[in-house]
Amino acid sequence: MGAHSKGAVRPAGPAVGSGARDRYFDTLRAAALIRVVTYHAFGWPWAGMVFPSMGIMFALAGTLMAKSLERPALVVVKSRIRRLLPPFWFWGFFVVAAMLVHDWMPGWRIVYWIVPLGDPPGNAWGMQAYEILWYLRTYLWFVLLSPLLLRVFRLAPLPVLLLSLVPVVVFEFAWQSPGDRLGSALIDLATYLFCWLLGFAHRDGVLQQLKPAVVVVLSLAALGYGGWYAVAHQADYGTYDLDEIPLAQAFWSAGFVTLLMWAKSRCRIDFEGLAGFRRLDRIVTVFNARAVTVYLWHQIALILAVPLIDQLWKVPAFEVYLPLESQWFLFGVGWVLIAGFVLLCGWVEDVAARRKPRLLP
Repeated sequence: MGAHSKGAVRPAGPAVGSGARDRYFDTLRAAALIRVVTYHAFGWPWAGMVFPSMGIMFALAGTLMAKSLERPALVVVKSRIRRLLPPFWFWGFFVVAAMLVHDWMPGWRIVYWIVPLGDPPGNAWGMQAYEILWYLRTYLWFVLLSPLLLRVFRLAPLPVLLLSLVPVVVFEFAWQSPGDRLGSALIDLATYLFCWLLGFAHRDGVLQQLKPAVVVVLSLAALGYGGWYAVAHQADYGTYDLDEIPLAQAFWSAGFVTLLMWAKSRCRIDFEGLAGFRRLDRIVTVFNARAVTVYLWHQIALILAVPLIDQLWKVPAFEVYLPLESQWFLFGVGWVLIAGFVLLCGWVEDVAARRKPRLLP
């Protein structure tokens, strides 16, 4: 992506988190969460191409991690883990209890319900609720590895960034990863490594020094390759959904998120005007302050929406006047339930961050 001198580079423009929150990043995070919920409600295979939420979320987390590592690494890692685990434990208590009631017999791997360094186990009954935990597991590993990753990245930012796509290529073409928890974790780390390091690149001011033509050409090339690979291999995977095709996901996310982060650096986009739209600004604030809660509880909300709508069929007026068969209606009910979970459970995020618990931030 163009020539660049070795070593760490300090941001030339305003840094993320150097005081007030960055509303551009806050808006991207809120949009990413909305897209995740939408995908799980409708299952649209093209959703990841329109907006690769997970790549965006890993890049934003990488940016914040690089900023935080200006403090001692151990303090930062402990703080990140402390913010993540209490909401996870609170949510996990209900999921594990429900699976135990539905005949689950746990083994020693139940320890992953304490610290999700591997995929927490469960039974088929609860799978739809806990299958989303791959993101928390991958995020946790990136947090633990970040002090080392940031050191390596700053030795040669651009070469390291470009080489970060090599592991996912190796897994696809040269070495078959084991089909167990370790293999799953390695593939997810390889898929989103570029996006995490891209967050470092933004924080260190690397992106804004690149020539626009180089960024655009390489980003479009990554998008083109990722999109082509997904479409060309849909017979192998049974779909062109990026979530099922790690190599395509890695390259599509790399190209898409690079353009988003580079535009932020180059054009100094801050979305300060969002404050003029008070309700929208408030929604963005709530999504960012309750991001873990929304992510963890959204699948349960969508699951519960189904039996709830089944009960509505028993009311003749609802059967006549409400679109109970519509997936959009289920989507709406799901969001009502998500809002309920945010009010009932979101305070755990405040406790984890050592803030005064509040119903809404």
